[in-house]
Amino acid sequence: MAGPRLAAVEALVRGLLREEVPSRIAALTEELFQAAESLSEEDGKVAEGELPAPSPSGETGGASHPTALAQVEESAISLWNWTVTKHMGAVINDEQRAKLRFVACRLICLCEGSDPPEGTIRRQILMSMKTGKGWIDIGKAGLADGFLENAVSSIEKLYVKLRNGSEGEADIQVHRADVEKSLFKVLSYQAESAVAQGDFQKAVMCVQRCKDMLMKLPKETCYLSILCYNFGVETYEWKRYEQSSFWLSQSYDIGKMDMKYSVGKEMQAKVLRLLATTYFEWDCNLYLDKALKAISLANQENLHPAGFFLKVKILLKSGASDEDINSALAEFTHLEMSLDFCLNTAKLLLEHGRESVGFDFLKSVPERFESSPDLGKITLLHIEFLLQNKRELLAKQKIEEVIIGHYTGKQLLPEALNQLHIILWDRAAKHYEEKSYSEALHWYNYSVSFYTPGQIDQNLAKLQRNMASCYLHLKQVDKAKEAVKQAERCDPNSIFTKFSVYKIAVMENDTDKAMEAVIEMGKLAEKPSEHEDKLRVDKNTGSNLLSLAAQIALENDQQMVATKALEYLSEHLQDCQQLFTALKCLVRLMLSKVMAENAEKRDEDINSILNYLNLAHKKLAESFTEEKFTGDMRILEAHWFRKVAWNLAVQFKDSPEKMRDFFVLSFKLSQFCPSDKAVLIAQKTCLLMAAAIDLEMGRQVTPSEQTELFSQALQHLQTCKEIWKVLKLTGDFAKDPTDTLLLLYEFEARSKLNDPTLHNLMESVWEQPQIEIKTLEIIASLAMESPARYPVLCKKALKSALNLHRKQAVIDAEKFRLVLSHSFAMSL
Repeated sequence: MAGPRLAAVEALVRGLLREEVPSRIAALTEELFQAAESLSEEDGKVAEGELPAPSPSGETGGASHPTALAQVEESAISLWNWTVTKHMGAVINDEQRAKLRFVACRLICLCEGSDPPEGTIRRQILMSMKTGKGWIDIGKAGLADGFLENAVSSIEKLYVKLRNGSEGEADIQVHRADVEKSLFKVLSYQAESAVAQGDFQKAVMCVQRCKDMLMKLPKETCYLSILCYNFGVETYEWKRYEQSSFWLSQSYDIGKMDMKYSVGKEMQAKVLRLLATTYFEWDCNLYLDKALKAISLANQENLHPAGFFLKVKILLKSGASDEDINSALAEFTHLEMSLDFCLNTAKLLLEHGRESVGFDFLKSVPERFESSPDLGKITLLHIEFLLQNKRELLAKQKIEEVIIGHYTGKQLLPEALNQLHIILWDRAAKHYEEKSYSEALHWYNYSVSFYTPGQIDQNLAKLQRNMASCYLHLKQVDKAKEAVKQAERCDPNSIFTKFSVYKIAVMENDTDKAMEAVIEMGKLAEKPSEHEDKLRVDKNTGSNLLSLAAQIALENDQQMVATKALEYLSEHLQDCQQLFTALKCLVRLMLSKVMAENAEKRDEDINSILNYLNLAHKKLAESFTEEKFTGDMRILEAHWFRKVAWNLAVQFKDSPEKMRDFFVLSFKLSQFCPSDKAVLIAQKTCLLMAAAIDLEMGRQVTPSEQTELFSQALQHLQTCKEIWKVLKLTGDFAKDPTDTLLLLYEFEARSKLNDPTLHNLMESVWEQPQIEIKTLEIIASLAMESPARYPVLCKKALKSALNLHRKQAVIDAEKFRLVLSHSFAMSL
């Protein structure tokens, strides 16, 4: 039923009015809003129908109003007033206020009745207007329309009621004026809502109705003019230039309608400046005349620097003559403008290629700001545009004047001096890129001129380093060393300074000093100096410099230095691709060194290669978190390193321990590759070889060392067995000896470890129909090879071998005799 819904809403209102906790207020507001949204006119009618009829007196006032609806109305008014108070106290925000106004207004409308009194209608008009405006203000204009339409309907009802109660024409005119004020306001809100929703035609219609009412409501002229200006601003920001130009034109025209209530000349000029800008940005070629007319009118209304600047901008775009532009500049000769504004005007002229006008204007600026401490800005702009227009000689003359002024009491302000340094360094860098190193030095020397002897400054250190680079290119090593010495004095803990020291050391073939510099760079890359210029150093700077250091060392045939730089890189690089490139370079460098060394000297370098490959394995495992390093990249790198490890294992067969380590590494690295047949075969072989080497080494060491080697071999064999199971599914391996090798290796490892599971292993062996005599003979031998001692297993293996000999079509007498003698010996 509808009635209970209205009662539920009223109950929520009462609950909210008693609430003080902000979080509960917010929750109740939302609940109340949703409940009120579901109310309809039927709820009001049902509530009215369920209650006693009005009193016999027939009055339409509060006393005769149905009691329940009166309570609802009272709750709605209380809610409205509570909302005003709480919003002023910042307890509720704008959106919550809008929602609560919605609820109160909805309840008031349901309590209206068939013939509400004047006071009730006026209250409804006010509440509907404010509720609609509230929705517009929080950007939900679509929710405003219904309330604004209700307001218009209520205004019409009020006018009818007032007219019916009037006693003459004069009375009617008074009531009409009263009603029109409210209607004007509602129409303006409807226009706002329409603009917000992009309904241009509706907005125009509403504003036109407001405009028609201005003759009777002249005081609203200013309000409507500003409203149209705001519409113009909104549509301009949305780049709806045609609509914007309409609204701004309307604003200007309305502003002229009644000078007594006009917005004033300053506002009118502001409107016209935006109108000119709109035409300018819309289509300057098509609307050039309109733009110029608008800005000229703006400047007639009120001279303002912005109007002056815009007029010059439009004239430049139109291709006006220098004479016309000079005339425009002359109009504003006596206008008070800031130095920055004048400089921006000069910059605008020069950027549009108006050198004659621009430089003439620039030369006139100092006269206007003779006492300003910022005069250096004018000189800087002059220098910048001389350089942009390839007038280096004139620019140099200006710079030399500034240097003289610096030492004769006409120093630039610190900000301007910093800007000049930037200009000088940019010009020097340009010449450096063009390989004009002498000219680059010339510009750097200008910058040096502003520093006092003995001054300590990080920028001076950078300047000296840049100069050192120029000297090195010019083969002037002594001058480069002196520049670097000055850089060290200013900024000794900078990685850039250490790099400059490094470059000179490499050029002079001073390996010790180069190595020392690389070590220092590595330390600084690991922990950047706290005072290092943050604009110059990021987390990759150290890595980039070490990469460059390695490259320089290789180009100068200094492999030891290059190796050290690459080692630091491999430890600190974040970029996976760069890291693996560095590791591959290290492996190649060390391999070439190992190949050139005799066997006695190569152990240390082989260990280095093992370390590089282990690091590659570690970084491949970590690379899964690196987004830029794709799966395909990881596979390519893994293949490269596993093949290197394999080749090294094969190559170092005279060193079993190294051979095993490389085979194990090759297996580990192959685990990052897809498990195709070739990779599975390689993995199986690596593990078999590693197990074989561990067993071989175990035969030659002390008992205390044997346990570790045999256990290690067993681990390799267990993994190999799993791989072999998968591999056998990929093809025919009938002639492959892997099963036999796995059996023999496992038997040897378990027997020498005195493994209790050995007998279980052999039970499965005795049941094999295809076991070879040779395999049984080896098992028998291994069963009694120290530290193993399994006579029962040995005897059983020999008996099985004899049985197989007897079953052969042609018996090898010599082999038979040997097996028989071994068997006889075991039975004694």
